[in-house]
Amino acid sequence: MTRWLSPEQQRIWRDWLTASQLLEHTLTSELQQSHGLTTSDYEILVRLSENPKRRIRMSELAEQVLISRSRLSHQIDRMETAGLVTREVCDDDRRGQFAVLTDTGWKTLVSAAHSHVTSVRNHFVDILTDNEFAALGKAVKKLAAHADAGNVTSKAK
Repeated sequence: MTRWLSPEQQRIWRDWLTASQLLEHTLTSELQQSHGLTTSDYEILVRLSENPKRRIRMSELAEQVLISRSRLSHQIDRMETAGLVTREVCDDDRRGQFAVLTDTGWKTLVSAAHSHVTSVRNHFVDILTDNEFAALGKAVKKLAAHADAGNVTSKAK
C-alpha cells in the first residue's frame, strides 16, 4: 500500500524541487553570461584544480561530479574544444584517460571564482540565517549519505 505524502510533506517536496531547479538555473545563467561556463563546467574545473598535477582519471571524475562516463566524455569534448582541458592517456593503464586542466582552464576558473561565489552567497548562503543554514547543511548531508548508500557506483568503490 502506498504511503502518500501529507499536504505539508507534498508542499515541502515541491518547494525543494522548485528551489533546487531555480537555483541551478540562476547560477548557470550567471556563469554563462559572465564566463561562458555552466555549473557543471565550473565544478569540473574546480575538481581538476584541487588535484595534484591538475588532473583526474576520467572514471573518477565522473563519480565525483555525479554524471555518467559517457556524459562526462561529451562534456570534456566540449571543454577541450574551448581549450579548458585536455586528455592524457594513463601510463599504467593505456585504456584509461586523465582529464587535465589547461592554463586557459585555470585562468578561466580563477576569473569565474569571484563572481560564482558571490552568486552562491546572493542566491543561497546569505538568504538563510546561520541557524537555518546549519540545519540545511545537516539535512542535506543526511540526504546525500542516504542517496550515496543506495548508489550502485559508490558500492563498487
